[in-house]
Amino acid sequence: MKLIIPLNHDPAQVKSSKIECNEKQLNQETTMNSDTEKQTTAATDVDIDEDELSPVEEVRLTVTNTDDPTQPVWTFRMWFLGLLSCSLLSFLNQFFAYRTEPLIITLITVQVATLPMGHFMATVLPKTKFRVGSKVLSFNPGPFNMKEHVLITIFANAGSAFGSGSPYAVGIVNIIKAFYGRSISFHAAWLLIITTQVLGYGWAGLLRKYVVEPAHMWWPSTLVQVSLFRALHEKEDRKLSRAKFFTIALVCSFSWYVIPGYFFTTLTSISWVCWVFSKSVTAQQLGSGLRGLGLGAITLDWTAVASFLFSPLVSPFFAIVNVFVGYVVIVYAVIPIAYWGLNVYQADRFPIFSSHLFTSEGQKYNISNIVNDKFELDVEKYTQQGRIHLSVFFSLTYGFGFATIASTLTHVACFYGREIMERYRASSKGREDIHTKLMKRYEDIPSWWFYALLVATLAISLVLCIFLNDQIQMPWWGLLFAGALAFVFTLPISIITATTNQTPGLNIITEYVFGLIYPGRPIANVCFKTYGYISMAQAVSFLSDFKLGHYMKIPPRSMFLVQFIGTVLAGTINIGVAWWLLNSIDNICHDEILPPGSPWTCPGDRVFFDASVIWGLVGPLKIFGSQGNYHAMNWFFLGGAIGPILVWLLHKAFPKQSWIPLINLPVLLGATGMMPPATPLNYNSWIFVGTIFNFFIFRYRKKWWQRYNYVLSAALDTGVAFMTILLYFSLGLENKSITWWGTDGEHCPLASCPTAKGIRVGDCPVNL
Repeated sequence: MKLIIPLNHDPAQVKSSKIECNEKQLNQETTMNSDTEKQTTAATDVDIDEDELSPVEEVRLTVTNTDDPTQPVWTFRMWFLGLLSCSLLSFLNQFFAYRTEPLIITLITVQVATLPMGHFMATVLPKTKFRVGSKVLSFNPGPFNMKEHVLITIFANAGSAFGSGSPYAVGIVNIIKAFYGRSISFHAAWLLIITTQVLGYGWAGLLRKYVVEPAHMWWPSTLVQVSLFRALHEKEDRKLSRAKFFTIALVCSFSWYVIPGYFFTTLTSISWVCWVFSKSVTAQQLGSGLRGLGLGAITLDWTAVASFLFSPLVSPFFAIVNVFVGYVVIVYAVIPIAYWGLNVYQADRFPIFSSHLFTSEGQKYNISNIVNDKFELDVEKYTQQGRIHLSVFFSLTYGFGFATIASTLTHVACFYGREIMERYRASSKGREDIHTKLMKRYEDIPSWWFYALLVATLAISLVLCIFLNDQIQMPWWGLLFAGALAFVFTLPISIITATTNQTPGLNIITEYVFGLIYPGRPIANVCFKTYGYISMAQAVSFLSDFKLGHYMKIPPRSMFLVQFIGTVLAGTINIGVAWWLLNSIDNICHDEILPPGSPWTCPGDRVFFDASVIWGLVGPLKIFGSQGNYHAMNWFFLGGAIGPILVWLLHKAFPKQSWIPLINLPVLLGATGMMPPATPLNYNSWIFVGTIFNFFIFRYRKKWWQRYNYVLSAALDTGVAFMTILLYFSLGLENKSITWWGTDGEHCPLASCPTAKGIRVGDCPVNL
């Protein structure tokens, strides 16, 4: 169960800044699971002392205290389904990353979809045994077991870039080729992606003893996966099994998507306010789901529901409520007041909702004009064109991003600081629970594996920085600085994640700091951010997977090899798909010159590109410093830091008011952190669907929810993904399309217009 809560507007921030589910929600699910699910793990005789039980109640309720070390895990089925899942997930998620509504195929989809496939292979594969050296092997060693299933899922997770769909470093390749119009060699791009993804494994290996083995480091998010594995492997005793339900829902999802995906694309954003007020700029600014505030906008397209925020069916209701409150306050209170009321930063000169960069006259900023032959800032031409201006939504999103990162730190310190310290002290005493005791039966990973991986990755990265510096710009000392920053933060952030489920991100810190130190070089900035932020995020993801394997009693060496192989395979497929699309689709990512309704608008990469301009090319001093327009945004850091302290003091003053601790400012302030590129349409539909399933159905049809909710989510994702690929290869490659009113976008052409007097932009009416 996973909800990604970003700490600023940058889409890649979403890749590690997570708030999975709180203890209250987790208690409900784990208690329900413990009462209704049957254990399927074959138990071996183990003497369990009372002091060996896990000190964490949620772990005791969810994780079995038994293990069968004879279960085969290194099987042909695991390799086949693992490689297939990793490859498909990497291909599909990278393919969808360029689309206006980028559907992300999640880990839960893999968990559900591979289960019937595993059972099918266990039924049809030959059971003949053969000898390889001293070992007797078989393509079909017995029933498909839970340990194989866990390894397959971890294999796929390595290919999903910790839930994000696409490696962060692919964004660097995209902005170089599609937005800056420069070149980067394929081997440099491949090395950049692989090294940034693998570097964190070295940090994780050095810290595994501190945050995986100790019983008090319990990683709450993994318990949801444990619950789902146990639920999926219980015996089916109903007419409508999960497998049958999954198949029916997948066929329905597959069949329906041909309507909003091809024949009637306007159903993706039904912005009826624009239809009623076809000549009103203000009405369309309010009503547009894609370029306005989305008032009344709805969708019949699952990709619009699940884009950016992932499937609402697997997000706990408490998180949906927090996001809803923050979203309403920011989008329907703060933004209208700032735009129409206070006209903050001359907001009416620009669109109300846009991630583009503008001149003072409301025209789109010509970025290529201020980049010189050395791929650096041309200061003279920048001075001639003038300062960069942002839409009011974009500028305030940065401010709320600053507040979110600061509030996350103080919120964790105030509400979880004592718990973190107590659990870390307890873990440092070396207490072993039953799970650590059971894991000692398996061969541990030699430390030199991690050391060798770390040294090799750093060496290759240094070669990249030194000998291919003309392509990535970052100096060798920048790499060492980024690595040191990531390593210093990995342990405390891992401890915070292991005890509170909150993972502060480093992307704002890294891009801000390096932008001050080394301005004028956009690719150097994003490379530094990637090496500093993503290596830490990958380390946390790696450690989380290891804790899942710890609870499920997976041999550690199998875990390591599966994660490493999956990461390299996935990264290779990611860059292959990116290279193919970037070189085969004309004007990809340029929404202003693409045909109307074209899906290849790259909304995430647009924001990533703008971030490279703001923090790297121009530099924070000229945007958020004394030389820029938005230096007041820095006060959001202070406000965000103070906010949780006030809430904590209020809680101490009124301890009987149980609603006060539920005020989670990092979630509230970061609620709209994915906007842009996410739009109000995505939020409206996500909140609506999530409330139906995780409040009404969870409360009033709990047995149905427990049995089919995750399965339905997986089927919807999978069906849409398959139909989209089919449409692209059967019709898209041949440029076969239909043209009528229902395929001409959302019909809100005035939503992107400014409202200031005398500003002339494209076909927008001029307010005299």
